[in-house]
Amino acid sequence: MEPTNLYPVKLYVYDLSKGLARRLSPIMLGEHTSIVVHKDEFFFGSGGISSCPPGGTLLGPPDTVVEVGSTEVTEEIFLEYLSSLGESLFRGEAYNLFEHNCNTFSNEVAQFLTGKKIPSYITDLPSEVLSTPFGQALRPLLDSIQIQPPGGNTFGRPNGQS
Repeated sequence: MEPTNLYPVKLYVYDLSKGLARRLSPIMLGEHTSIVVHKDEFFFGSGGISSCPPGGTLLGPPDTVVEVGSTEVTEEIFLEYLSSLGESLFRGEAYNLFEHNCNTFSNEVAQFLTGKKIPSYITDLPSEVLSTPFGQALRPLLDSIQIQPPGGNTFGRPNGQS
């Protein structure tokens, strides 16, 4: 039996408000996540699935790095998987700030690669916000927000085109 190559899988967590949301209100945390594997960072936003070198978006370095685990999934198989996701579940127009966002993507990809979910404090945040009167009042405005972290290359589309 041949030895198996293991590739590290990391979750990058960014505070989009750079600390402001934490100081103003504990329910308004602006967390953005991405998955780092095979020497690239992969994330989902209103432009679809994108990639860049780790820490290569204009968000700069992540605020937190979570070691998700390791995977035996090769880069070739992973890129095929991402291409499939980009044509189905994670098209840009499917993005929704509360229900289908970067954290949904990171959770899906982490489970595919490692069988593990990302921390629940991240995935539960949208429902926690929406369960408050303040969150309900802001929902119409927040539903209209389309987030695409700047600095990445749209994955699976030539020259970033739809």
